[in-house]
Parts: sequence; structure tokens; C-alpha cells
Amino acid sequence: VQLQASGGGLVQPGGSLRLSCAASGIIFSINVMGWYRQAPGNERELVAAITSGGSPNYAESVKGRFTISRDNAKNTVYLQMNSLKPEDTAVYYCFLQSPKDYWGQGTQVTVSS
Repeated sequence: VQLQASGGGLVQPGGSLRLSCAASGIIFSINVMGWYRQAPGNERELVAAITSGGSPNYAESVKGRFTISRDNAKNTVYLQMNSLKPEDTAVYYCFLQSPKDYWGQGTQVTVSS
């Protein structure tokens, strides 16, 4: 299984970005996909996850600002990030639990004026 993430970049506070992560390989239909992030000096933290049935879960810090969604036909998960704050700056990693854990390469998100 391979995960390919895209969509990071530099954005001003209050701006938006959309991350995408496409999984390829042999994937069980029942799975969880989502995103962790890691800022310098911090531990990796869960940002959002979504089951194959469409049930989302969010970190408290991003509720109301981030929306996770997925396209099961494409084995792709998306993270729409709105109202970005400087504290959202981190490397974002997508993951797939199927049932083992798989990780994509990180994509940098920088929120700065």
C-alpha cells in the first residue's frame, strides 16, 4: 500500500488549503483514513480521521475549521482547512488503517503573514 499526499503550501492567517491523499495497492474496504500533523518540537497529533462508512472525528483545535471527506471509489481522503492559524503550521501526514497502519510522505503547511 502506498499513500501519496499533496496540497500543502504557504498561506496567510485566515486563508484556506486543501490536502489530498490517494492510497493505492490492496486495501480492505473497511478502513480508516485521516491526517496527523507534527510541528517542530511537538509530538505528532491526530488532526482528523474518517471511517470508510463516512464517520468523521476531529481534534478539538480544528473543529469548525477543518472538514475531512473521502472518495471510497478513489481511495482518497481530503482535508479542507479554513480559517487557518499560525499554530496550524506543521508537517501533515496522511494515514490509512487497513488494518495495518500505512503512512504517506509529509506535506508542509505554513501559515504566516
